[in-house]
Amino acid sequence: MREFNIDIAIIHANELVTLDSKFGVPRKGEMMSNIASIRDGAIGIKGGKLFYVGSTKEFLDKYSLEECKTVINADKKLVTPGFVDPHTHIIFKGSRENELEMKLSGKTYLEILESGGGILKSVRQTRKASIEELIENGKKILDRMMSYGTTTIETKTGYGLSTESELKSLNAIEILNKQHPIDIISTFLGAHAIPPEYKNKTEDYVDLIITDMLPKVSKENLAEFCDVFCEEGIFSIDQSERILNAAKKLGLKLQIHIDEIEDTNGAQLAAKLKVTQAGHLLKSNEEGLKDMAKSGVIATILPATPFCLMLKKYAPARKMINLGIPIALATDLNPNCWTESMQMIIVLACYMMKMNPSEALTATTLNAACAIDKQKYIGSLEIGKVADINVFSVPNHQFLAYQFGVNLISKVIKKGKIVIDNNYSDI
Repeated sequence: MREFNIDIAIIHANELVTLDSKFGVPRKGEMMSNIASIRDGAIGIKGGKLFYVGSTKEFLDKYSLEECKTVINADKKLVTPGFVDPHTHIIFKGSRENELEMKLSGKTYLEILESGGGILKSVRQTRKASIEELIENGKKILDRMMSYGTTTIETKTGYGLSTESELKSLNAIEILNKQHPIDIISTFLGAHAIPPEYKNKTEDYVDLIITDMLPKVSKENLAEFCDVFCEEGIFSIDQSERILNAAKKLGLKLQIHIDEIEDTNGAQLAAKLKVTQAGHLLKSNEEGLKDMAKSGVIATILPATPFCLMLKKYAPARKMINLGIPIALATDLNPNCWTESMQMIIVLACYMMKMNPSEALTATTLNAACAIDKQKYIGSLEIGKVADINVFSVPNHQFLAYQFGVNLISKVIKKGKIVIDNNYSDI
């Protein structure tokens, strides 16, 4: 046995889910159920990285715990990679709780938008907000996300819809990324809706995005991705393609919102452009889904969105898995769909889309990391990767969907530091 300066050791995990990359990155098809778990597992952390992942017996044979700063006994507990939330909208001001009653009375998403509500209400409030207010609201959201086990997110602009306000939102994201433990991947979504001053002048707004917003975003290096809300009555296939091609020329990676309300052949466009991830996909046709499978596009499914919109139809997860499309899951946190809990998303994925718990866990960790092109660093528990880890106060991963409506987190470790410690008793 040799001594080793260990920052954190996790031992005796009842189930240690590694999502080992040797079984596929991203996972797709039947391999989405292969979470590569270890019984009586152990993890060693040093300098914010993983240096050991394996059995507790082998760990204790190799290393002494005498020099270890922190030892976590995970007996009867589940240990997994930290959740990655690859599709969120945390930069906004205000709330829209009044729209719940509008939905209950039968108003559709587009009807609420056309009446001045929805995104446009959030735009008015966000434009008025100071950058300090956006940061304060974002920090509260990030704190809650982290408490539920999220360690990395992607977040978008899209509630500014003017050059000045979009840049303000991107600067707020940059500051939050420096101040908060959660890592934040920034996405420019100026093409989220048509602002009121451009009503009936969509082409003029598209030109503004291409000729003014995107060059400034690129020059100031404020975003890693560009996204577009490609939807009937918002941005057409042609407009979406022009915006994304302009973004690509400026060095931004691509994402797209598609086929949420209507089938616009958005899946075909996602495949054609080989975007990193495509979100929503409730109404995507089978030909488009097959094209996505061939192109390797990640389908980021957002089950909380149809839940909040009270839709009967969810994205066809089982069909996508059978077609070989790699699936990620995300909260889609925004003023219309306000949940910070990836645990809630796992529940919805299992109960409403018939994903099994293993598939859902894969989709919220490794595949979600692939959706933001960070799979080399996060999403699985492997030697050399960043030590982003969740310890749950349940014995196995099936409990993540089985026991719901409560926070199952015992501890959250971000970059090798304990950032959440609930110290819950074992079940």
